[in-house]
Amino acid sequence: MQHTDTRTVIGLMSGTSLDGVDVAVVRCSGTASTLRASSEVFATITFSDDLRSDLFNVSGGRDSPVSSISGLNARLASTYNDAIRLVCREHDISLDDIDAIGSHGQTIHHDPASGSTLQIGDPAILAHLLGITVVGDFRQADVALGGQGAPLVPYLDWALFSSEEEDRVLLNLGGIANITSLPAGCDRDDVVAFDTGPANMILDGLATRLFDRDYDEGGLLALGGQPDSDIVSKLMEHPFFGQTPPKSTGRELFDSAYIDSFLRETIHLDDDSKMATAALLTSFSVAHALQNFLEGLPAKLIVSGGGLHNQAIMRGLEAQLPSVLVESLAAYGMNPDAKEAICFALLAHEALNGVSTGMPSVTGARGRAFLGKICYSGT
Repeated sequence: MQHTDTRTVIGLMSGTSLDGVDVAVVRCSGTASTLRASSEVFATITFSDDLRSDLFNVSGGRDSPVSSISGLNARLASTYNDAIRLVCREHDISLDDIDAIGSHGQTIHHDPASGSTLQIGDPAILAHLLGITVVGDFRQADVALGGQGAPLVPYLDWALFSSEEEDRVLLNLGGIANITSLPAGCDRDDVVAFDTGPANMILDGLATRLFDRDYDEGGLLALGGQPDSDIVSKLMEHPFFGQTPPKSTGRELFDSAYIDSFLRETIHLDDDSKMATAALLTSFSVAHALQNFLEGLPAKLIVSGGGLHNQAIMRGLEAQLPSVLVESLAAYGMNPDAKEAICFALLAHEALNGVSTGMPSVTGARGRAFLGKICYSGT
């Protein structure tokens, strides 16, 4: 039996950039195509340098002691607890008014080909620290059914942003870029979505190595250089870009070793031009995905995520896709930086509704997986 009462749910997202946790306080109601969401508060709580370094050391297939992973699993849950309490205190929100938490956790390994994906920041620990029901571990069930376990945002895209009149593609530019294709009037099973390749992950890594900065604010460094399109064409020979969807990726493919190889390829370029070439790789790979893996180009490309603020990427998308209107998710009433955190609030709401939110047309799973483990707090 489904219960679709209105709930106040906090969504948590900490992504491949490893920079911090996004916290969104969301009013959720309805289910499936009647789903509605209103984000009341959004904030990003930055990780400490020590925590970020420790997460980086266990991510992307690096060999790490089990004790390190186990310790971080508990430590990150405690960090999430502190972040939620801080945001609620600053915005005068009582924890008693929060019905549930939806927590993505921090991915430290993702290899669906071997049936393996691991997110840390244990939801049961978080539930007991807060005294609030937490829904977490959203990827494992889909992987168990042979799916990619990613991307997960397409459920939100379909429920909130599909149109009866026009074809749309939603693009999220996080550490990894992913797209959701929503043909006009599409049913849930018509949705196609997949990762297109790296976005901020490579740019942030280059900004740190070349300029001792966490990221290229506004894309100004990249805008000051000249991209090398020949190098981008060579980089596009990487097998992932030609792989037919469903597909997903992360630090397992595009980690520090990839940045090493990128720097070898671009050794003749000045540092700004290296940044410009990485930005072009992102925009080119997104355009390549739209042109090669969808049935036709959409009327609109609706962009969210941190890469939206990188003008080098955005100008590259407009140049690569001249017939497509490229616009911000903000034009549709949602904070483009908050989207992923809002998504996990919605997925938690649906899990508590008893709804299976897996999307086989997106992930390639054998059926609709029930996404999320519901962890109740103790008395």
